[in-house]
Amino acid sequence: MKRVIRIKYRLLRFFSKLLIVLLLLLILYNYIPIKKGDSSFYISSSNAETVLSTLKTHGYSVLPVDRWILHLMHTPPKGWYLLQDIPQTRFAFFDALRKNHDRIIGIKLYAGETSQELSKRLAHDLKLNFHKILKSYQKYSQFSEGDILAGYYHILKDLNEEETIKLLYRLSNEKLNHFMQHHTQMKIDKRHLKKLLIVASIIQKETNDKEEMRLVASVISNRLKKGMKLQMDGTLNYGKYAHTIVTHERIRDDNSRYNTYKHKGLPPAPLATVSIEALKAALSPAQTDYLFFMLTPSGKHHFATTYKEHLANIHAFREAQEAKKRKKSPTKVKKEKNHTPKKRDENQTKPQKAVIRLSE
Repeated sequence: MKRVIRIKYRLLRFFSKLLIVLLLLLILYNYIPIKKGDSSFYISSSNAETVLSTLKTHGYSVLPVDRWILHLMHTPPKGWYLLQDIPQTRFAFFDALRKNHDRIIGIKLYAGETSQELSKRLAHDLKLNFHKILKSYQKYSQFSEGDILAGYYHILKDLNEEETIKLLYRLSNEKLNHFMQHHTQMKIDKRHLKKLLIVASIIQKETNDKEEMRLVASVISNRLKKGMKLQMDGTLNYGKYAHTIVTHERIRDDNSRYNTYKHKGLPPAPLATVSIEALKAALSPAQTDYLFFMLTPSGKHHFATTYKEHLANIHAFREAQEAKKRKKSPTKVKKEKNHTPKKRDENQTKPQKAVIRLSE
């Protein structure tokens, strides 16, 4: 009997020590630092392996034992996540993942928007105050325009105006840094970044065609290298003129540095929000000798190396327009008894004449 009691006592002591060791290991595990990664990321499955793989891909430090911890806890569900502040302990970190999932809202920022337009739409979509959002944008802005990249963002619900803008700046900078790491070996300082955003914003104003962006970038690059004026309408689409048609009168009367028909070099600041595609084009223009381009009715551009070729493109365009008009115009009106010719509808609009003025 005494022997049985001694065995039970020894077993109890063994399991007590084992429990203490396990508790100590869990405490030590809990306080192993977590390296911070991207603020936002998408988890494609609630599977523990997928969760850990996603965290690792986005820069978070994960451990093999995390897999078992996730099985003991509730694994985060599929969806978008946003972590502004990293909890100090690992258990709190995984718990924060699960809680943050329900607080996310998705918003889209469009390429070509000015800070005013971006602020107005954010105020409308998030039910916030426009003036406070714009004031916050200007407070943290480096270049007046184009500070936040276009794209889809996931932010926390119920943030105030300043917190919303600060978060968008942080997420945009992460996107920009990720882009730079994958597309250039150079270290981009503030001066080079400003120039890159200015060029990208001109490209964005001139075309939305991803395939043409690098060609437009090559025209900008070639003209700057030759000391030529850019002579591009897009540079005059700044501020309150962001979406206005550039007329001959506007070119004549606008004396700002944005008027590249009058001044050499780039405009003084980015024109609007830019896309990653426009940034890629600005960073890596196509290798061409193009110095001219003009818009066609199809929305595409004709590019030319010499002014003679450019004029030939303009002439061909005008010839095509004239041929189109002749084809559409009626030939002879047959006279019929008791028949009156059909009157032209007063509300019918005349076909707009395309502006052929770019890099002339």
